[in-house]
Amino acid sequence: MSGRFPFYQQLDAMDCGATCLRMVSRHFGRYYSLEYLRDLTYMGKQGVTLLGISDAAEHIGLQSLAVKTTFDRLARDIPVPAVAHWKQEHFVVVYKANSRHVWIADPAAGKFKLTREEFLENWASDVEDGEDVGVLLLLEPTPEFYAREGEKINKSGFGYVRSYFQRYRPLLLQLGVGLALGSLLQLIFPFLIKSIIDTGIENDDLNFIQLILLAQFFLFATMMAVEQFRSWILLHVTVRVNISLISDFLIKLTKLPISFFDSKVTGDLMQRIADHERVQRFLTSTSLVSIFTFANILVFAGVLLAWDATIFGIFIVFTLAQIGWIFYFQYLRRELDYKHFDQSAENQSNLMELISGMQDIKLHNAEKQKRWAWERIQARLFRTSVSALRIGQIQRAGSGFFNETKNLLIIFMVAKAVMDNEMSLGMLLGVQYIIGQMNSPLNQLFEFLRARQEAKISLERLNEIHVRDNEENLEEKITILPEYGDLILENVSFQYNGPHSPTVLRSVNLRIPKGQTTAIVGTSGSGKTTILKLLLNIYQPTEGAIRLGDINLSNVNNRLWRNKCGVVMQDGYIFFDSIARNIALGDEIIDKRKLLNAVKVANIQTFIESLPLGYNTKIGQEGLGLSQGQRQRMLIARAVYKNPDYIFFDEATTALDAYNEMLIMENLEDFFRGRTVVTVAHRLSTVMNADNIIVLEGGEIVEQGTHDELTYLRGAYYQLVRNQLELGA
Repeated sequence: MSGRFPFYQQLDAMDCGATCLRMVSRHFGRYYSLEYLRDLTYMGKQGVTLLGISDAAEHIGLQSLAVKTTFDRLARDIPVPAVAHWKQEHFVVVYKANSRHVWIADPAAGKFKLTREEFLENWASDVEDGEDVGVLLLLEPTPEFYAREGEKINKSGFGYVRSYFQRYRPLLLQLGVGLALGSLLQLIFPFLIKSIIDTGIENDDLNFIQLILLAQFFLFATMMAVEQFRSWILLHVTVRVNISLISDFLIKLTKLPISFFDSKVTGDLMQRIADHERVQRFLTSTSLVSIFTFANILVFAGVLLAWDATIFGIFIVFTLAQIGWIFYFQYLRRELDYKHFDQSAENQSNLMELISGMQDIKLHNAEKQKRWAWERIQARLFRTSVSALRIGQIQRAGSGFFNETKNLLIIFMVAKAVMDNEMSLGMLLGVQYIIGQMNSPLNQLFEFLRARQEAKISLERLNEIHVRDNEENLEEKITILPEYGDLILENVSFQYNGPHSPTVLRSVNLRIPKGQTTAIVGTSGSGKTTILKLLLNIYQPTEGAIRLGDINLSNVNNRLWRNKCGVVMQDGYIFFDSIARNIALGDEIIDKRKLLNAVKVANIQTFIESLPLGYNTKIGQEGLGLSQGQRQRMLIARAVYKNPDYIFFDEATTALDAYNEMLIMENLEDFFRGRTVVTVAHRLSTVMNADNIIVLEGGEIVEQGTHDELTYLRGAYYQLVRNQLELGA
């Protein structure tokens, strides 16, 4: 059973729960993609919970039961496979157990047979009645599980990338002709060598030898020309395919929902982009050349078989042994490749955090702590690299042993054949030339196998992004907004990470009148920012609906809707670009009139024009540093530049001093006129003139009205105002 249990590798560090469920489903006869199961488990940046795995399992028809049990009960009574909580931070599948050993499938590392002690060391989380206990999620199929068809297994492998080569068919055809011509020319050489020895030298015919050598020279010159031609085609195709691969990946990333990036670590995405290099290298230089080198092997092998079947047999036996040896170690290298990917992604994220957070690191004297954290990651990377190096050395040593043994044995056989007058001296040299010419393509073939495995792993990780659903299907979206209509929240509830995560909004009913200003206030964590994200279609409500007039907002084309919206979020991003392009974000040609109006409204014109390069000054992480107040004014100018019909501000003036805030709010009062405005704020000065003020507590609306009305009520809003202004009773 241990050899038959299906195994899948997790594609990133947070995929263990979904991957475990994928293995169990496959064991019971149904295939589900990792993307589908990940969505069902509500995976976030911290991974998935046992409840999330349970919900996903029951959704596809697997009955689940979470138990805390002992090792003896696991070995004796517990049905397997079951999902085990591992090291309090990971999930693995237990697929076989007895009183002394446990067999697990770890999606991060592979399949292992562990002793009782080794298993308990990683699984046990508590002690009850003097015995170690751990958590298991038991899974058994129901009739509903078998009634579902599951999903079709993707057997295409490298199929979906073939389209990148369609436009280069003429060039590939020329490449094929060139490689075939090169193979044909190489095939002539052993016969020429044999002729020099057996005819020229044997008959003392110097003229014949000169003629053959002249022919070899012209053949060599022709082969060099063919090689130059082939190299140019390979370079041309390689560069263009590489650009297309990465470009299409970035296009796909930009089409994914914003919520996708909340569950992805930046380092992980950076590593996936780096994976393109391995795919590109395999699809162009390695694979294209290997196809024809394999043809060379077949041609030379045919000549060798015609000359001597025994030598051909020796060559084939040792070559197959060499291939088997390489395949065995490729399996071990695959496991290390996944481990190295996860560690490299963690390293990328850690380095970016180290650089971006240097100010806070130094202010809190955390240099040593953060450096140690980075060094621990480097130590894990080093151990993985050493393991990969050791496996590579053993693989190369074994491969070299088979290769040299084969060569020496063939030399002995042909030498003996010459001594026994069964083979001419010219044929001996011809055989040696053929073996030499076959060894080089064989090494290329072995490199092809290694590159193919690396590319396959990279494609699996890249395909995990490519197969995800886009943020929207444009054909199903409404592309005309209603001319009149309020924004309406109908019984809206929301949870970020599935049904077992905290409820952020509870049954919110709210009407935001068109052309008026609505302010949302409340304590931290009350759900203010979440309402803005729902209104911007970044997330969809868990329950209820959001309408724009009589249209469900989720049915509106996002590009159209967001084009009508000016937004300032708390975590708005300043790009490494000129001030003008940061403000006119999204416009290829900047409207100078709109730009000037935007900086005036945001009260940042004087600052910009005092700079030596003015609007062309580079800002962002690699450019001019901005204060928090200047940064917020840039973001306000960006929102104003769009001249939107709907404006969403999330604490847009918190970093401003009182004077600048007063000036900007006066400017915005004029700008807001006739537009629908939703502003989240704590400061009284930014909300007191709103047409309607919404007070949130614990994700629920507790009050709403104008400033005067709510102050008169002396309720939740009054307490917020009192705390801010220190009002008396």
